[in-house]
Amino acid sequence: MITTIQHGPVCELRLSRPPVNALSPDLIAALTESVRSAPKQGARAIVLSGTPGRFSGGLDLPLLLTLDRAGMAELLHGLYGLLGTLACSPIPIVAAITGHAPAGGTVLTLFCDWRIVAEGDWKLGVNEVAVGLTLPPVLHQALALIVGRRQAERLAVTAVLIGPAEAARIGLVDEVVPAPEVVPRAIGQCQTFLALPPQTMSETRSEARKDLTALFAKSFDKEIDELLTMWWRPETQTALRAILEQLSNRKQSSAARL
Repeated sequence: MITTIQHGPVCELRLSRPPVNALSPDLIAALTESVRSAPKQGARAIVLSGTPGRFSGGLDLPLLLTLDRAGMAELLHGLYGLLGTLACSPIPIVAAITGHAPAGGTVLTLFCDWRIVAEGDWKLGVNEVAVGLTLPPVLHQALALIVGRRQAERLAVTAVLIGPAEAARIGLVDEVVPAPEVVPRAIGQCQTFLALPPQTMSETRSEARKDLTALFAKSFDKEIDELLTMWWRPETQTALRAILEQLSNRKQSSAARL
């Protein structure tokens, strides 16, 4: 589920879970372990990428709807652990957003050092409200650190999905480049970090990211319990199953055209 590609001191971790790189418990665990192990294996920076046209479609909704409360709790603890691993990585992480990155796809990038998105008709954003879920506090706070409080409110409350140009305008991403250049440009940004005096860069990076890393200096048990309660509200389940039905209808329509 993770393809590892070495570019000298830069380690590319490519999400490789067809068809949309949806975040399952196994993918979350694999990515967490890959990010943790990369520095131990000599990497000095990481590029987090996806497949052409699809960075990540977010959480694997069809799978999640089969889980009981214990299974959902395990998944959420794993997801929070992954986000903390990204935020607290001792080496820089550049997100190479190769395509669509709604919901959980965008969430992953919030905890990276730099975000580069491919030109194209892709969608990014945090649309949890559209499926009956409140954006968790840790995600809202991380979003506000990147785009500011007003834009974070707009994105979270309206559940709007935006394109690359708008994402760059409000600071959700740092660069928009032609699709073939997104990974090379991400590697180049890593090399820019690594060209700086290493100790000074590392210390300054830690200082710059301390508000982000501080989000993980607490227990998330209460926050996760609230999410679990929210997950099984009738309003939420109705919205989630409506989306699942839409996805199923799209697949059937595509199959019929074939």
